[in-house]
Amino acid sequence: MISVKNVSLSFGKRVLFDEVNLNFTKGNCYGVIGANGAGKSTFLKILSGEIEPNKGTVEITPGERMSVLKQNHFEFDEMTVLQTVLMGNKKLAEIAAERDAIYAKEDFTEEDGMRAGELEAEFGEMGGYTAESDAGVLLGDLGVKEELHSTLLKDISGNLKVRVLLAQALFGNPDILLLDEPTNDLDVETIGWLENFLGGYENIVIVVSHDRHFLDAVCTHVADVDRAKIKIFTGNYSFWYESSQLMARQMNDKNKKIEEKRKDLLDFIARFSANASKSKQATSRKKALEKLVVEDIEPSNRKYPGIIFKQLREVGNQILNVEKLEKSVDGRKLFSDVSFSINKGDKVAFLSKDHLALTTFFEVINGEMEADGGKLEWGTTVTKAYLPNENSQFFTEDYNLMDWLRQYVPPHVTDVDEPFLRGFLGKMLFSGDEIMKKTKVLSGGEKVRCMLSRMMLQDPNVVILDEPTNHLDLESIQSFNESMINFKGIVLFTTHDHTFMQSVATRIIEITPKGIIDRLMTFDEYLADDRVKALREEMYAEQVTA
Repeated sequence: MISVKNVSLSFGKRVLFDEVNLNFTKGNCYGVIGANGAGKSTFLKILSGEIEPNKGTVEITPGERMSVLKQNHFEFDEMTVLQTVLMGNKKLAEIAAERDAIYAKEDFTEEDGMRAGELEAEFGEMGGYTAESDAGVLLGDLGVKEELHSTLLKDISGNLKVRVLLAQALFGNPDILLLDEPTNDLDVETIGWLENFLGGYENIVIVVSHDRHFLDAVCTHVADVDRAKIKIFTGNYSFWYESSQLMARQMNDKNKKIEEKRKDLLDFIARFSANASKSKQATSRKKALEKLVVEDIEPSNRKYPGIIFKQLREVGNQILNVEKLEKSVDGRKLFSDVSFSINKGDKVAFLSKDHLALTTFFEVINGEMEADGGKLEWGTTVTKAYLPNENSQFFTEDYNLMDWLRQYVPPHVTDVDEPFLRGFLGKMLFSGDEIMKKTKVLSGGEKVRCMLSRMMLQDPNVVILDEPTNHLDLESIQSFNESMINFKGIVLFTTHDHTFMQSVATRIIEITPKGIIDRLMTFDEYLADDRVKALREEMYAEQVTA
């Protein structure tokens, strides 16, 4: 068990945590959630001992081992891939080093022999004799091929480093596992493997993630960081979100009797409990929900942005035709023979194993880059709004938010005054004097929310999104996701957010160097389709990705 007792932390006048008291117990996986800047990663650093709180203590059951997903990608550069993973169990590595040093002595004494025997016994008890093979299996499961295991960490690509450091954290079955954004830079297959691994994990897992699908798959509890406090709630992210929303509606419903409200909440718990039985952590999650009492459900204090896209007019029958589009960059073919037509009602998720191909494709169809060959044609009724992956070009001048947004008012909007602009900024949670904030000091998430205000101004009937959830907190992601589900126009997008992809897309187009795969189905159906799997292998054969 790990106990947090009266922990407080402040930086100057800013209070991050105030008298936090929590217990994390074996067999549970806790998803730490909270707005950007609330202190989620800082909390994990307090648990790991990397940061000392101003007040309070963190206590771990004696003899238990904690493992942390390292964020420093250069710490182990001079070690091989396999050695780096073995360092995940520091005590085992220290025992091995001491044992090897004794055996290397020229003047080996009887005392050395006794000590070596003790170390051999401890080494064996800790699984030392199978450690290398165990580490190799773990690396293989995470997509790091055997031929790389003896390579120095500094000589492999950044996305492979992430996998090696994840293997290091998971190695040796730690009693307490701390993971900060473990799904970053992982493909959907590897994320699926990690979900299965953690789903069956019997010790304590504490994870920070913006990936709702991942949180739903692995978490038995949610640790909500809000207003300098942390509260633990039973259930995964979706249960926490939907139950808190239901409770908020219940509180606002003055006409419904208390008995009726209680019945609705109990029915809600029972429904989620039944669904939980299908999960990887079926037993623990189902039991936790069945034990949950109505009084433990609380409405969230969170504010959710109002992301509302209205069409100035509906699209006509001619929307977008693409014929044999191709593009290479620096001699590297990103895509070729891309041909498709967009139809009314389409919400298309674009996939590729090479994200540069997707970003380049979106820039081409948005008129910001020329293709090497082929052609595309937008319909005359189309009004586009584009959210690029990189938005720095929109924030080169140091405007306040009001003046920044004013420059993007489209010609069809004539009555532009301060309340009008305040309304769009207010929907994105910029209120009061915040609208006078300078764009130069905006965080990544604030810039994306500004870009969304700009897009909503356009009254588009076609929305193009390149990684729309980047830099956003869970509240903004949730609102954005629901907005795109409800939007009546066309959505063309790519995202690493599984839930966003699954809930929005009605059609999947995968862009490969050898053409496209185009299917009218959901994302999960696409991943599970055996014919699609075979076709993907063929289309990516012999491809070298960046």
